[in-house]
Amino acid sequence: MSEQSVNPKALIEHVARVLVNAPDQVIVEEVDEDGELVIELEVAEDDMGRVIGKSGKIARAMRNLLHIVGTKLNRRCELEILE
Repeated sequence: MSEQSVNPKALIEHVARVLVNAPDQVIVEEVDEDGELVIELEVAEDDMGRVIGKSGKIARAMRNLLHIVGTKLNRRCELEILE
């Protein structure tokens, strides 16, 4: 996979759409805050538990994936799950 094909927003959007019952309500936005790429994820209220997971395991896994992509891009990436 080349660096040009690495897209943190698309990765999180794909993972979230697979996890939830209402994939059409998944909204993902990129925000640049002081050189840090923040990916904001919003899902339907009923799907919030599916994205967070038991004890936050799924959210932690998505953050780990995003951290790996950020390392490849030489950029700090964070995931915020909006309510």
